[in-house]
Amino acid sequence: MPRIRRHHFLPALAFAALSAFSLQPSAFSQSEPLPAALDLPAALRYALDHNHAILEARERIREQDGVILQVKSTLLPRAAIDAQYTISDKALGENLASPDTTQNLQNWSLGITITQLLYAGGGPSASVAVQKNLREAALLDLESVINTALLDVRTRFYNALLAREQIKVQEENLKLLDEQHAIAQNRHDAGAASSFDVLRSQVSIANAKPSLIRARNAYRNALDQLRRSLGYTGEKSTASAASAATAAEKTFDVVGTLDATPVPSDLASSIAAALENRPELKRLARLAAAGESNVTAAKSGNKPTVAVFGNYVIERNMTHGLDPTAPDPITTINLNNFGHQINGWNVGVQASWAVFDARATAGKVAQARSRLDQTRLQTSDAALAVEVEVRQSYNALQEAAELVDAAQKVTAQAGEALRLANSRYAAGTATQLDVLTTQVALTETRLNQLQANYSYVVAVANLRKATGQADQILVAK
Repeated sequence: MPRIRRHHFLPALAFAALSAFSLQPSAFSQSEPLPAALDLPAALRYALDHNHAILEARERIREQDGVILQVKSTLLPRAAIDAQYTISDKALGENLASPDTTQNLQNWSLGITITQLLYAGGGPSASVAVQKNLREAALLDLESVINTALLDVRTRFYNALLAREQIKVQEENLKLLDEQHAIAQNRHDAGAASSFDVLRSQVSIANAKPSLIRARNAYRNALDQLRRSLGYTGEKSTASAASAATAAEKTFDVVGTLDATPVPSDLASSIAAALENRPELKRLARLAAAGESNVTAAKSGNKPTVAVFGNYVIERNMTHGLDPTAPDPITTINLNNFGHQINGWNVGVQASWAVFDARATAGKVAQARSRLDQTRLQTSDAALAVEVEVRQSYNALQEAAELVDAAQKVTAQAGEALRLANSRYAAGTATQLDVLTTQVALTETRLNQLQANYSYVVAVANLRKATGQADQILVAK
């Protein structure tokens, strides 16, 4: 496989998918209907919008966006409004030295305070950088999830194609056995064959039917597994329970062929491409960058914080100036006259510095550095795992290619052997057992060829995913 350059398709696809998804009112909307005849490109595009793992990865990006907003708030000005209203019992005023205090029974105040952080040792800025790197990591995680989900869809789609083709092979086998039974019956009626030949052909037909039954059930199960990978939960039904049950029985069929088209491959360039393109490795690089910023944020605990503030306050006494000889000064308040008023503002600078925090900051820094070292170790291990995965995928592709080549030759030979066996049987130089044995061998070789083709196309898909390539069908569109 030639060296693969960096692909920008999947990151763009992740951003586009996320943007489209953010416009949706809910991640749990009803699934769109599937076409009755589903091909591979349609299946891949459907999975992009409905696969549950992809939807969950998009939600993690939404969550990270909220975290970034929260952390950024520490760098922006903050405004707060404070209000207070109090009523005091007269008895409290009578115990004071001033005789007029008995009239000051109701008070209220209103103020607004604005605070702006000026310096915090670089901690808030580092925290914002941490969260931005984590968001980039979440986007790369979405790209990785898309790769994995589309590979799963491809594999299950190919599995459904394999099951469908196996049905055709078993049906063709049963058809040929029926023809052999008809020939044996005709020869028996003409006195050229014994009843044993007729009975043996009937037994062969009976033995072939279970394989066809199992193949049909395997196809139904393969469609169900594909439906799960697609994220198809069924169409919304507002009809009766009977109608809903009927709708649940509706399914779809896959269309396509298991063609093992040769794909050039090279192990060295595949490993290099994987180390460059794999989103898992790029995600760990972002996590390492976030870890470095996290160390800076932890160190800010030993540095001072400085903020500027300003406020404006209005204070009024609603009972100032009341006649103390009135029966109840409180009940005689004129609400249109708020009494004595005090208005004013002040500005200032406040600073704090934890000169000694019992080494709490040192502990936080040690934790942050340890997490950073763990991320770097994970990166090294992940790079090794990616290399091993590419090697295994490459070996599987080579094995599958050899199996395809061998199966094609054997299938052609088995077909010719059956033709010769039939000719010899018609000429009386071969027995019915020879024909039936050759027929069984042809059926087995056809099934082997289908399995080899399936293994090859799956191996190609696995190698593409291992090297971090974008899906060719989606890129072409």
